[in-house]
Amino acid sequence: MGKLAVKRYISLMFLIIQLVLSIFTFVGLFGGDSNPVGHTASAMLVYILPILIAANAIMLIYWLIVRHWIVTAIPVITLLCCIPYIGCLYQPGSLADIDPTQENVKIASYNVARFGREATSFISHDILAEMKKEHVDILCIQEYNNEVGDNKNNDIYKGYFPYHATGKADMTIFSRYPIKGSKTMEFEQTNNSAMWADIDIKGKQVRVFNVHLETTGFNRTLHQANKMINRGQTVETNALVNAIYGNYTLGMIIRAGQAAIVSNEVRNSNLPCILCGDFNDVPYSYVYNTMLGNMVDGFKECGSGFMYTYRGSKAVRIDYIFHDKSIEGLNYYKLPLTYSDHFPVFMQVKL
Repeated sequence: MGKLAVKRYISLMFLIIQLVLSIFTFVGLFGGDSNPVGHTASAMLVYILPILIAANAIMLIYWLIVRHWIVTAIPVITLLCCIPYIGCLYQPGSLADIDPTQENVKIASYNVARFGREATSFISHDILAEMKKEHVDILCIQEYNNEVGDNKNNDIYKGYFPYHATGKADMTIFSRYPIKGSKTMEFEQTNNSAMWADIDIKGKQVRVFNVHLETTGFNRTLHQANKMINRGQTVETNALVNAIYGNYTLGMIIRAGQAAIVSNEVRNSNLPCILCGDFNDVPYSYVYNTMLGNMVDGFKECGSGFMYTYRGSKAVRIDYIFHDKSIEGLNYYKLPLTYSDHFPVFMQVKL
């Protein structure tokens, strides 16, 4: 085989790789439009979109080096179509300066991991101090724990947040403004739930949702596998992969149903809504799209930099604040606090 034939063969192989990458990327971009029930394969591609985008960028560099200008158009078009998705993870620029005289409200959402199940109230005190420092007006907490030794966190927080509404045991909304009503939304066959509270902010009523959707089951599966290994039991790789895939797909299906319940509640609201919480799902997924509906993703509107909210080995964005289009977002950011496996997310809005 001559050098020219080898060169053509290599180019053909790279072209096939490029086409496969582009097809998978497009399927991943639109995978969030399909309910994972019956479409788990396309829904799963959403989770590896960052890898697919990086691979397309590498292929673009390759085609530029070998000067295949026509083929270069394939990764360029693919990457251009990924710009809206990239905007869910990264926003250029810096945080806007807020006029202190401007009427605005700051909302925070934080999965506190039950305050580390501490026997004292040090962590809950520290978190409250951070909320005071950030001048938070409304705080939505997931995995809340009121009982801490002989103390009750509700009593600790009421000095700064005089109003609060409690949903299921681990869900609560604290507010510096009066709460006029609330509702708990329980999900069947799961410990997760959602809630909302109608808050009167200087004469304007807003319905604030606090949501905690079904987990992925990834960490639980690995924890169970490690326990088996520590007991001297054999864990086959295929069995572990199948268990992880099974938990992921089951989690997607459960979250899809929970997201539909919450989004219907938002649509039926007669008040402008702010939707906060731990969705346990990534941007552009079916759950993300369902929850977003006609609302605005606060980070895409007024965030800055690379946004991820999970502190574990996976740098993913799973905590969100969305808002009604009648509300204007002013600022959106997270704080690198280490009290939980999540980072708290903050948003300043103008009603």
